[in-house]
Amino acid sequence: MPADTISAPVEIAIIEFPGSRFNGEIVPALTQLVDDGIVAIIDLVLVSKDVDGSVTVLELSELDDETSSAFDDLDGEAGGLLSEDDLTQAAEALSLGSSALMIVWQDTWATRLVEAIAASGGRLVAHDRLDAETVAEVLADTDTDSD
Repeated sequence: MPADTISAPVEIAIIEFPGSRFNGEIVPALTQLVDDGIVAIIDLVLVSKDVDGSVTVLELSELDDETSSAFDDLDGEAGGLLSEDDLTQAAEALSLGSSALMIVWQDTWATRLVEAIAASGGRLVAHDRLDAETVAEVLADTDTDSD
């Protein structure tokens, strides 16, 4: 993906599959997000960490036919953005004997908002993402406190 096509926030996610049980079932959901114009895939790598701690990193082009076929309908660039440092940090986060899908996507849904901010003379000075579990816990605590 050319740099001049990046106009919305870009996110990185590491999705761990304990026991290295990646079965491709998340790929249809990713495909739907791409097809609906919500995200654009920039890079996607499979990282495995054996029980002895050794790490294997595979690009989509290096996957066996059975595993790679799960990604056949997924449009995107899938390559080149993640550095060795990124992959090392991902591997450190994994449990022994697990694998992970490391994925980088652009939030294309936000393109219009980014354009509107720029057109109005504004600039984004901070952005963060909270995971759903953390928000749910805070809201549950808030609900309990208000009772």
